[in-house]
Amino acid sequence: MATEPVFSNALPDLVVVSGTASGLGTNIARLLTESSVRTIGVDLAPAPDSLANELYSHVRGDVADETTWAGIAEMIANENPGTLGLVTSAAMLNVGTILEFDKAAMEKTMSVNFIGTALAFRAMLPLMTARGGGPIVAVASIDATFAEQQLAVYAASKGAVRQLTRTVAMDHARQGIRANVLSPGPMLAGLFERHMKSASDPDRFLAARANRQPAGRILDPAEVARAGLFLLSDASTALNGAEIIADGGLTTSFDFRTGSEGASV
Repeated sequence: MATEPVFSNALPDLVVVSGTASGLGTNIARLLTESSVRTIGVDLAPAPDSLANELYSHVRGDVADETTWAGIAEMIANENPGTLGLVTSAAMLNVGTILEFDKAAMEKTMSVNFIGTALAFRAMLPLMTARGGGPIVAVASIDATFAEQQLAVYAASKGAVRQLTRTVAMDHARQGIRANVLSPGPMLAGLFERHMKSASDPDRFLAARANRQPAGRILDPAEVARAGLFLLSDASTALNGAEIIADGGLTTSFDFRTGSEGASV
């Protein structure tokens, strides 16, 4: 007797998400709790009202501080979930060429974006391998691969996150770890908005950037968050050390033509 095909997209029992106070992190945490997943968020800022849910706990702390992750590990030990997942979406972005960054500013960006990710991995990997493995989703950026003007330090930090994650995937694959990279393009969220507000004409900046997108619009972070949940789910078990570029097709072509150039499109 034939059986009905079943598509599984089961998620871990508990997922730790960094950077949940805004943007992509908020959206990932919200989707997780709406999917009945126990979620621990961590951010220097307080949790937004949209995450007020009995399944969500918020830890206020610096992701680049080892004591923050020690506290989260203790929370996990007390709850003892069967399966664990991790999403590292905490990030900072300052606009400027390398000439506008002193050493302290460089170190701050690398501390949050790279060191914060590495410390999360170091804290969570033993807990995950003790449970037979689990999924890690490290949020990088299309800037981890493609250069973007005035974002040299940010791009370098995200390139480090990308390569850290791919190497961790290889180092721990036989312990059941799947570590993949989620690289968003422009989203209507904090980091893009900060870049936009730094422009001399923010409205013109937004219109020009939206027009570069094949669909003619900047992505909503909720769209990118769904790609993150796919990487957390068991629907993505064939992926390890992979990168999903969630940019609405921006980097698919070297020159997307809108017709305004006089070209035949």
